[in-house]
Amino acid sequence: MHLSQTMLFQAKWTAAIHDEWIRNLLKNRPDLSSEQLERTRRLMDSTVRDCLIAGYEQLIPTLQLPDPDDRHVLAAAIACDADAIVTFNLQDFPTSILDEHSIAAMHPDDFVCDLCMTSPEVICETLQRHRLRLKRPAKSVEEYLSTLVTQGLTKTVTVLRSRADQL
Repeated sequence: MHLSQTMLFQAKWTAAIHDEWIRNLLKNRPDLSSEQLERTRRLMDSTVRDCLIAGYEQLIPTLQLPDPDDRHVLAAAIACDADAIVTFNLQDFPTSILDEHSIAAMHPDDFVCDLCMTSPEVICETLQRHRLRLKRPAKSVEEYLSTLVTQGLTKTVTVLRSRADQL
């Protein structure tokens, strides 16, 4: 969310995408409540300007993907003229299909790493601000980078290590 505030890209999602991540997180994290995640949804929507995509539903039946349940994501990307779908599930969005719509599928690590390479000062300042806002618990630079590795951002952390003094 902090990176979306940099204006280096425009984050977009749908109510259905919210429903999907909330449902999956509740399944995998019984320590969280639906009330907590609904609050997160509201905060996300209020923090990122023009983030919600609407009017994409009619495209869903016209699309083919390996997992039909992912068609709503591609439909939303087409509807908002997105350049990329950022996802850990690259196999669910084949290049051969996305190319027809001039959309790329990008792993979050590649996406953030690209941002680090093109706008390193902005990204480091943003990540530093995020790290310093963490209070429960506060994190050292190394702890913060370790968290990013745990979240699958290994390439990003490799780039950031050379700028650790800016984090």
